[in-house]
Amino acid sequence: MTDELTSMLVHVKGFVQGVGFRDFLTMAAQHHKLDGWVRNRNDGSVEALVSGPTRAVEGFVASAMKGPPGARVAHVDLHNSEPPEEKGFKRRPSL
Repeated sequence: MTDELTSMLVHVKGFVQGVGFRDFLTMAAQHHKLDGWVRNRNDGSVEALVSGPTRAVEGFVASAMKGPPGARVAHVDLHNSEPPEEKGFKRRPSL
């Protein structure tokens, strides 16, 4: 069975830094076997690029909309993107 591949840039705004959000998204990405990365941005948001089967990306996005305990997600922006160059999921330095 083949599943369509999706690559998505996910930009999460709200109270999302200092609450383990990047670790939470890293675990979600690994659970869904997605490629990509996550990083904090200097505006207080968290940004992630994920790529993989569409249903897995949708599961990741659902996790991003909820967040870990202590986080308050105000808004999630989604943009179609090119897939990451590397396989696996990594934390990137803050931008």
